[in-house]
Amino acid sequence: MIEGARQCGKTTLAKQMQRNAEYRTLDDIAMREAAHSDLKAFLQTSAQMMIIDEAQRAPELFPEIKRIVDNNTRPGQFLLTGSAHIASLPHVRESLAGRIQRIRLRPFSQGELNRQKPDFFDRVLSNKIKGPSPRMTKAEALERACIGGYPEVQALAHRDRRRWHRDYLSALLSRDLQDVAEIRRPDQMQQLIGAVAAWSSKFMDVSAIGSGLSIQRPTLENYIAALRALFLIEELPAWTKTDYARVAKRSKLFMTDPGLMASVLRYPPDIKSLDADQTGKLLETLVHSELRAICDANDERFGLLHYRDNEKREIDFLIHDEEGGLIGLEVKAGQTVIGEDFKHLRWFQQNLAGRRPFKGVLLYTGEDIVAFGPDLIAIPMAWLWNAKV
Repeated sequence: MIEGARQCGKTTLAKQMQRNAEYRTLDDIAMREAAHSDLKAFLQTSAQMMIIDEAQRAPELFPEIKRIVDNNTRPGQFLLTGSAHIASLPHVRESLAGRIQRIRLRPFSQGELNRQKPDFFDRVLSNKIKGPSPRMTKAEALERACIGGYPEVQALAHRDRRRWHRDYLSALLSRDLQDVAEIRRPDQMQQLIGAVAAWSSKFMDVSAIGSGLSIQRPTLENYIAALRALFLIEELPAWTKTDYARVAKRSKLFMTDPGLMASVLRYPPDIKSLDADQTGKLLETLVHSELRAICDANDERFGLLHYRDNEKREIDFLIHDEEGGLIGLEVKAGQTVIGEDFKHLRWFQQNLAGRRPFKGVLLYTGEDIVAFGPDLIAIPMAWLWNAKV
């Protein structure tokens, strides 16, 4: 199953595999009616593979798919795509656990747009961030964030891009949202999307998010779960010394696409008019989406977390390598760095990293690679997606 938000390229990718496969989309009303009326007939094919696009629109197919693959264990009989997290759907009675591999497809990453390998973590851990830095101004970094990663918006001007994002959300609210939750007040969901967009890169606080909305707590939690199921928001868990301690730690909330966030919040076309909070939110959300894409592309070798303790020491991102390495990564919108910017990274290195190889990285919008001590380094943000010099 290829899972991901609407319009991120799932159908395009699936159709590229259409050789020796039969393609059916459940966005087509006739196809959906056929699936509802006769499950067994719908799933019969002489092709080697059946591709079922937007499979979440007919969850009653899953038990029959389970029966088929249990009787014939040949892998690759079905390729499903879904614009909602299947396990989150209220009417799904069969998760296909143990019979299906899930692949998350995200909107374009900056590295993907630049046709670069997702090897930033390896380059940091092996000290291969060297040489002339890719050229990118702060304004260019913010512009990348405002565009985001959805394929359809890459060539659009500011107003057309905002209109596309608006229509995109309207389509989700009128169609896909009904597949994942019972939404009685779509206007409240629209308000909630604005609230979570404003909250992107901040610590998850359901009460604070809903403070300006007339939504009761249980309903609010259901609505947030629906946005998560549609891959519009994502939570970043906390790093702790033990797995048990993590239960008590708050996650950080992110919108999965910074361009969608910028359109929801109606950020102006003039990048220079953005204030410090807006630029910080934009760049941290952009970096989060990039780091997530790198983790996905490396087949879960790397895990992504954040750090915050009772003394209010914070590190924006912690990347732990299952092979033993650990990267602490901070994001700074400014074009200059000083030693004080590394205080939390340095403290973590000295007190918590232990014997694990640790690299402390500060991503900023300046031009130079600058060392601030053993394994502490400031790196221009463009190195994250290895833009060409």
